[in-house]
Amino acid sequence: MLKSKGRKMKVARFQSDVGVLIGVVDDVANVVHPLDQDLTSMADLIRFCVSGFTFDAKDRLGIPLSEVKLLAPTVPDRNIFCVGKNYFEHAKEFAGSGFEAGAVKGREIDAYPAIFSKPPSTVVGPGDVVEMHPEATQAVDYEAELAVIIGQSGRNIPESEALRHVWGYTIVNDVTARDRQRNHKQWLAGKGLDTFCPMGPWIVTADEVDGTNLDIECKVNGELRQKANTSDLIFKIPQLIAAISAGLTLRPGDVIATGTPAGVGIGFTPPRFLASGDRVEITISGIGSLSNSFA
Repeated sequence: MLKSKGRKMKVARFQSDVGVLIGVVDDVANVVHPLDQDLTSMADLIRFCVSGFTFDAKDRLGIPLSEVKLLAPTVPDRNIFCVGKNYFEHAKEFAGSGFEAGAVKGREIDAYPAIFSKPPSTVVGPGDVVEMHPEATQAVDYEAELAVIIGQSGRNIPESEALRHVWGYTIVNDVTARDRQRNHKQWLAGKGLDTFCPMGPWIVTADEVDGTNLDIECKVNGELRQKANTSDLIFKIPQLIAAISAGLTLRPGDVIATGTPAGVGIGFTPPRFLASGDRVEITISGIGSLSNSFA
């Protein structure tokens, strides 16, 4: 059912009656086929696949998706690598918002990608509630992003080889406390709060979609806020992998969030921050939709 090469697939991590499982999703039939191995770590599955192992399904009929709870497809062993200001229009709206510490007019576009991280404790799954943390912030914002899942390990990866290291793609919401991002003059304080990285609904393998040409949309309470294509990235996926892996070994299961387009809350006048009860839905073509409520 699951093969390491030549098999296009969507792979999910989910809670079932017998515990946490990993399976292959058929989103046309709306079922998930659990794998025949007792795997609960997506990183382990990726390592097995890259090594050439193949797997079969326990249940060939599949379990209806309505009967399982989808979890974040992976909770990485270490921090998620993230990229800021990676769409031209978003870089401009951020610089003009008053929330970017040290912003200089006319220098909105950086010469190198802005790289930061979010700890694993930020990760939650589809449908999970994102905490507003009113004791820490009054300016919670959303950021729809395509995330890259690393398959092949490597260090000092050249751009020409970078896509060979990609196992798949998923969706993340890089939730941000803008006041903390501004006040602390760096991004971890505003990006690293518990539950601030919804992820899902599953991982789509790299042979199923073209990560360089995917449509991204984000709606807040049904209102379209963000709309772009990954072809608009300033620093393309190979450039990001090359930059992050310079002197740092990327490992199977590592996650790279590639940046968000224009249309975030700070892009409005006045800013439109999230409130308790709001729902954010992110859709990326070829992958699916990730929806979370805030409270």
